[in-house]
Amino acid sequence: MHILITGADGFVGRNLRVRLCDSGRHEVTAITRQSPPGTLDEAAVGADFVFHLAGVNRPADPAAYDPGNAGFTADLCAALQAAGNAAPVAFSSSAQAALDNPYGLSKRRAEEILLGHATATGAAVHLYRLPNVFGKWSRPDYNSAVATFCHNITRGLPVVVHDRGAALRLAFIDDIVDSMLALLETPGAAGGYHDVVPVYDTTVGEVCDTIGEFAASRGTLDPGRVGTGLRRALYATYVSFLPPGDFAYQVARHADSRGEFVEMLRTPDCGQCSYFTAGPGVTRGGHYHHAKTEKFLVIRGSARFGFRHVVSGERHEITVRGGEGRIVETAPGWVHDVTNVGDDELVCMLWANEVFDRFRPDTYPMKVDP
Repeated sequence: MHILITGADGFVGRNLRVRLCDSGRHEVTAITRQSPPGTLDEAAVGADFVFHLAGVNRPADPAAYDPGNAGFTADLCAALQAAGNAAPVAFSSSAQAALDNPYGLSKRRAEEILLGHATATGAAVHLYRLPNVFGKWSRPDYNSAVATFCHNITRGLPVVVHDRGAALRLAFIDDIVDSMLALLETPGAAGGYHDVVPVYDTTVGEVCDTIGEFAASRGTLDPGRVGTGLRRALYATYVSFLPPGDFAYQVARHADSRGEFVEMLRTPDCGQCSYFTAGPGVTRGGHYHHAKTEKFLVIRGSARFGFRHVVSGERHEITVRGGEGRIVETAPGWVHDVTNVGDDELVCMLWANEVFDRFRPDTYPMKVDP
């Protein structure tokens, strides 16, 4: 399909353009403020689908709202009608279109113009009344408070929160783009208003605190639950704001004659990840646990895992070499150790199902070979 995008260099536009390029299936014409006169008229001729994302939301003069939103929308509809093109149009409106402020009124007027275009041409018009949108490539002090918090916190700048309890309704940019791209799979679908899901209801203070926790996690090694929901989306946004010089950071290394031990990550309820090394002939471990379990993955070298049952005395050994992709798991009630039986340094990843608690370590020294 030939896709026309207005506002293609804006926040939503950049994300949509990259996702369209990812698919490699469509030809995209991008309309920006820098586009030469006449570009819109030319692009309207061959467009199979239009994403109308252009608009004005923070002008120096409020008088710019109407021409920037309603006025440009009228120009787009006129160009499509002059070309005899009834291609579907998806419009990024705003939740403020339900309000009577200058911005909301201009967005509502743009919606009305598009609905009139649909009546006149039969084109399907898809309207998105978006809440606060956040995600990668957003602009601080412009797109959302999330962008401002991420920018300032990643750079050690002050963060000002005037009302911590202020309600905040958020939509993640990837969810919005997913919804818009889905329209391309059903180009004949009827138009109307679309709800982006999920929408997250939170507060300004909660968002600020959460982003602060992400920054602190480089020291605590605990970013919290960042695999689903709002925290996942906020964490992705926070990391996208890191200056390249801060992509790397230092963690503590604990080294002695046996090798080194480095902890990488802690989780609230799914344990911790680390790695250790050992020289040839070196044995590490020599203890058992009552409830704690561990998983070992040999990355480089050769390791012999020794086991002995605390009560029965039953013995077991497993030899694993780096590159085999074989995980060795320790069981509660079994003494275990790890010996480097190769000629090279042993490098081994380790996951424990719980974070080490020095007051309740559940680690009892005992040799496999008594």
